[in-house]
Amino acid sequence: MLLRNKSIVLLFLAQALYWSCAMLGVTLTALIGLQLAPYNGLATLPLALLVLGNLLAVQPLSLFMQRHGRRSGLLLGALSGIAGGLLSALGVWLGDFTLLCLGALPIGAYQASAMYYRFAALEAVAESHKGRATAYVLGGGVCAALFAPSLALWSQNLVSRPFTGAYLAIAVLAGVALLLIARLPRGQAAGPVAAAAGARGALLARPAIRVAMATTAIGHGLMVLVMNATPLAMSFCGLPLAASAEVIRWHMLGMFLPAFVAGPLVDRFGPRRVALLGCLILAASAGIALSGLQAAHFLISSFLLGVGWNLMLVAGTTLLGEGHTPGERGQAQGLMELGNGLVATLASFTSGVLISGVGWNAVNLGMLPLILLALLALQLGRRPALA
Repeated sequence: MLLRNKSIVLLFLAQALYWSCAMLGVTLTALIGLQLAPYNGLATLPLALLVLGNLLAVQPLSLFMQRHGRRSGLLLGALSGIAGGLLSALGVWLGDFTLLCLGALPIGAYQASAMYYRFAALEAVAESHKGRATAYVLGGGVCAALFAPSLALWSQNLVSRPFTGAYLAIAVLAGVALLLIARLPRGQAAGPVAAAAGARGALLARPAIRVAMATTAIGHGLMVLVMNATPLAMSFCGLPLAASAEVIRWHMLGMFLPAFVAGPLVDRFGPRRVALLGCLILAASAGIALSGLQAAHFLISSFLLGVGWNLMLVAGTTLLGEGHTPGERGQAQGLMELGNGLVATLASFTSGVLISGVGWNAVNLGMLPLILLALLALQLGRRPALA
């Protein structure tokens, strides 16, 4: 499928480029924010505004793509990535924290569009291969995990002002993604839009929709919270930037390498069982993080955090497709991404404050009640999909 389906190949490559941009941001932005922000608690504000940009764009993008096709919406997202990278680079060059924060907003819109790559994959394959299609497109992040940490270290001194080059690299990568997306079939995924009035309420009344949203939102929110806090926690422990980049590399491998297994697992055993496995792996991640502060603890914990996120996202995305009709697709997918964006925004805004205030252990202990909530939702949501 990955080699023979043109849309899947293009989406896989676009995913690799997007997550390379994301990895550059995760590795460096909190550290840059620490240098430019008026006080340490605001160090992760640019990352939080990136998630806010995602949140503001996600629903309009979904409805736009429902009316005009995937390609048009995904092209708009890549253009936003170019603009955000250039604006952030200017902020770093001038030492202006406000410009750095403003540049994060359009990068967030790029993130919002990239989250729809997996939905585009669902529409490019037969029903029996939807789990695999979702997972294989997510698997593009493996390329980012292999190359982006080295790119982060190389680009930080690309120009005379440190770290400016990293954001220029984001703009270039988004530009390459733009060229790839332009080759997607014209009009892909265009279709009628369900009436807005009452559509969301009707969708949320269905157990499959609620469980799918809870699964992806909790997995995504926990991943963002801990991932954003990790470089700061390692810095506070006196670990070097190279160690932080290596931990983020393994985190990204954890996020995307399991995709090649998660898809077949979902197709064979169903999304709920795979989501349960994801919850257990997230709990193991928290346990490893609480057991020590050496680089190895950060690396193993971050790897498992990525694995748990992957399983929950693939399972939740597949489960969502069981709960809506084709005419409701734009509303349903927009609702899922809106939920993911809301929890990720909250996680990003609180990440810097929590790590500076209550510490790394408290952040990881806070994962456990939310994991239990996801398990409860999966257990209570075993009713017919469109009931």
